[in-house]
Order: sequence, then structure tokens, then C-alpha cells
Amino acid sequence: MSVIGIAACRCRRARSLPPLFLAALTLLLGACAHAPRTPVAGGTASAVVSKKTEVLPSQRIRELLEPRGIAYRLGPGDVVAIGIYLHPDLSVPTSGAAAGRGPPGAVVSNGGNLQLPLLGVVHVAGLTVSGLRAKLIHAYRRYLKEPSISVQVQEARSIRYYLLGQFDKPGIKYSDRPLNLLEALALGGSIDLSDADLRGAYVLQGGHKLPLDFRRLLLDGDLNQNIALQSGDTIVVPSSASMRAYVFGAVAKPGPIAFVNGRLTLLQALSATGMDLTSLTVAKLRAVRVLRSSGTRGEYFVVDAARILEGRAAPFPLASGDIVFVPQTLVSTWNQALRQLLPSLQTIGAVLNPFVQIKFLRR
Repeated sequence: MSVIGIAACRCRRARSLPPLFLAALTLLLGACAHAPRTPVAGGTASAVVSKKTEVLPSQRIRELLEPRGIAYRLGPGDVVAIGIYLHPDLSVPTSGAAAGRGPPGAVVSNGGNLQLPLLGVVHVAGLTVSGLRAKLIHAYRRYLKEPSISVQVQEARSIRYYLLGQFDKPGIKYSDRPLNLLEALALGGSIDLSDADLRGAYVLQGGHKLPLDFRRLLLDGDLNQNIALQSGDTIVVPSSASMRAYVFGAVAKPGPIAFVNGRLTLLQALSATGMDLTSLTVAKLRAVRVLRSSGTRGEYFVVDAARILEGRAAPFPLASGDIVFVPQTLVSTWNQALRQLLPSLQTIGAVLNPFVQIKFLRR
């Protein structure tokens, strides 16, 4: 079993685990990660002029990540038991099924229907248990006086998750109960962390990326990232070959720049845009903006690329998903830079990290 599988099997008790286990889990997962980093020459000054960090508001995080308390809704494959007081012949399961000679209830078809006595085909997909009970009471009133009906889900088979990317066994995964993130990851078998872009990994829920940090979950053992999932969620762990940074502003060819073997520096990214670095003005190079994000946290860098070009500062390594902005003229604040950058972000919004989507694009 993979280390992720081991972690998932124990996740229901995770919040009460002793610190020693969490430390061991972190070491196991950390040993699997071999993402290369750009070396920094010893004794060379940093090109970072300033840096600030911002975290999404706690209320917004709770809205996105905490369980919503939505009642379970029926779907194809679910097995439902229906009891009608004083009418065992209309109840499901029948007496034979109760004795072990048949299914434990009525099975919801692929079309979302149940076949019931007297009523025939009844569409139930999308209904809650209470919603189905109310529907059956209304339907059986045609045949019974004041029907007393109970409904219970015997087997939940419609819960499914979609695992894409660097899984040993990707694809659609079914569960008989709702899962949290670690449990769902275990359904895909092992993950080759040496070839996975954890910074670019995400959960897609209801058409939106959730602000989760897979690096903190899998490498640091941060169980705050181990959220409860909803049926239909998609988990994507991309390959390191798909790592990109995005360069905009005073560049010849704005857009995504691919990493090579997991590495990309700021000057390499600027050069890849087709720019002649020697022709850039000091105003453009002295205040290059880099927006880096992961989960609920964003980091804002102002980098003096001119010092790197002159050999007076160490290379500035970029991370997957970084957004680089080269101003047309010298800008004094991040707000000014973001106003100029926003139209470019809107054109590639779907591929950006969740923090950027939520902070700047989602209204």
C-alpha cells in the first residue's frame, strides 16, 4: 500500500493522532518528494526588494471548505428500503428479501428511477430521503387512506469521485460513503511525488477550484487540508511536465512559459518571451512583480531583475503557477500593478491557482 493509502486508512482518527505519528507521516511523505530546486550561489545577495503575504479571509475559507450540511441525495445504484405501515405487500424489501433471498431494497436505476408496487416507475434521482418520503405519501394517497411511510438508504452506491493525473490508478472511483481528501486519494493507489506538481494540484467542486495546499497535506502532514469531499468532486494531480509560469506586461510574447526538468528562473522566463534583456529599461527591470500562491495564501514579490542580470544578485527561481508582471513604466504599488495585470488574468482564469481565482476573479 502507498504512503497515501496508509494515511487515508487512518484519516478518520487523524485529528486525535499523537504528534509522533504525524511526524513519522511527514517524514515518509517527504522522503518521496524529489522536486528539483534551482540552487542559489552561496553568499550572493537576494534580488527580492520586498515581499508581503496575504491570506484569504477566514470567513471566505469556511464558506469554501467546511461541510455544508447538505442532505444526501439519491442517485443511480443506491439501494432504498421503503416501509408502508400495515401494508407489508407494498413495502420494499419484500419478506423474501428480508430473509436473505433478495436485494435489501429497491435499487435506483441508471435513469434515476425506482420500480415500486402500485406506483410503477418513480423518478427519485436528486431527492433527499425526506423528499422521497413526501413524494411517496402523496402518490400512495390515491390507493391508501393516510399512508404512513418510512424511507431508509440501505446502501449508498451513487457516491463517486474523479481522479486525474499522476495516480497509479486514475479514473472514476465509487464509494459507499462520503470520503475526505486523503481517503479519496487512496482510491487512486500511489502517487509518484517525484513527478507530480503538488503546487498545481487541486480539487474541483461545483465548477470551482478549492483553495487547498497539497504540499502541506502530503509533505507536512497538515490535516487542516484534509477536507470532507462531495460526491462528484474531481481531484487533479498534474505532472511536473505541465508546470508553467505566466508572464505578462512589457514583454514581446506574453503567456505561459514551461519549466524544464522542474526548473525555471525569472530571467529564463523573461528571455523565453522573446525579449532582449539588455534592451529593457531600468524602470521595467527594477520592479518586476511576481505573484505566487498556494492554497489560501498568496505571496507578492518585487524583484530587481536588473541586479540579477548584472551578476550582483542570485537567480530568482520561479514556482509552478507563478504570475510574473513586467511593468511598462515604474509602478509604486502592488495595487497599480494588479490593475494593469487583471485583464490578462481574466483571459487565463481557468488555469490559475485557486487563491488568484478567488481573490481577483471570482465575484
